[in-house]
Amino acid sequence: MSALILHQYALSPFSEKIRAMLGYTGIPWQAVTVREMPPRPHLETLTGGYRKIPVAQSGADIFCDTRIVSAELAQVSGLPALDATRASDEVAVFVREADLELFLAALIGSSGPGMLGKLIRETSVLDAFRFLKDRINMGRKARVPSMTPKQARQRLADHLTSLENRLSQHHYLFGPQACIADFSAYHSLWYARDLAGKSLASRYPRVDEWMNRLQAYGHGDQQPLSIDSALAEARNNTPRPLPTGESHEHLGQSVRIAPDDYARDPVIGELVAVTESRWILKREHDDVGTVHVHLPKDGFRLKPEQ
Repeated sequence: MSALILHQYALSPFSEKIRAMLGYTGIPWQAVTVREMPPRPHLETLTGGYRKIPVAQSGADIFCDTRIVSAELAQVSGLPALDATRASDEVAVFVREADLELFLAALIGSSGPGMLGKLIRETSVLDAFRFLKDRINMGRKARVPSMTPKQARQRLADHLTSLENRLSQHHYLFGPQACIADFSAYHSLWYARDLAGKSLASRYPRVDEWMNRLQAYGHGDQQPLSIDSALAEARNNTPRPLPTGESHEHLGQSVRIAPDDYARDPVIGELVAVTESRWILKREHDDVGTVHVHLPKDGFRLKPEQ
């Protein structure tokens, strides 16, 4: 297997979810830092237009969405509890809610002038306002239930109370060992506590300690990598063998696959494999040759390309 490459940026909560998992698993990785918002032309060469971050890469295989990335980490590390597709129904429902509704509640309920200041320091005044404009436009096109800041703060408080109670019974959310649910809950609270500066220690001491426990694993053995080197990795490798999968009416045809919640930019390519949990598209580009883009079935929609 080629070295794991993660296309990410520092303030991305979902990137932090995967960075924390990489620290927990001890898998070495290479970090390509991307812009906080599109356009990202070099990354689009690999993904075909998928706009959510992070994106993982191993040679000429490109993994979109943290559900797919987590499944890859589970496979490499031999820790199946990190794969939501292999989780119990209870854990799978928790993860789905944490990755969307609770993430948005944390984002809406915790954002403010402090976060804007951090974004400006990380980028620039101009890029910070471009980022806000981009996220506003993305929100207008989203297909997710809206909530006011007051509703978001209440939803987040209810969630924290539930976690505090759960952690009175277990060392981690669902038992003595961490699983995908821990990292799915963690990244939203990382945004609220570590980026937006919302203290948890006084009202939710168990949650605060649990977050510190996850953070103690760090981000693992990481090395910086340029985007040109990442493109060369794709160009100098061939995609791994396709899995034995399911039949599908559009197999071998050009299709478009897009998230069904927000950031609904499609990826267009030839559908070359379908498994129980993922779609795999083949794409061709002069700069990288043939790549396979892996996307989850859950939360994504496939349509034939007209």
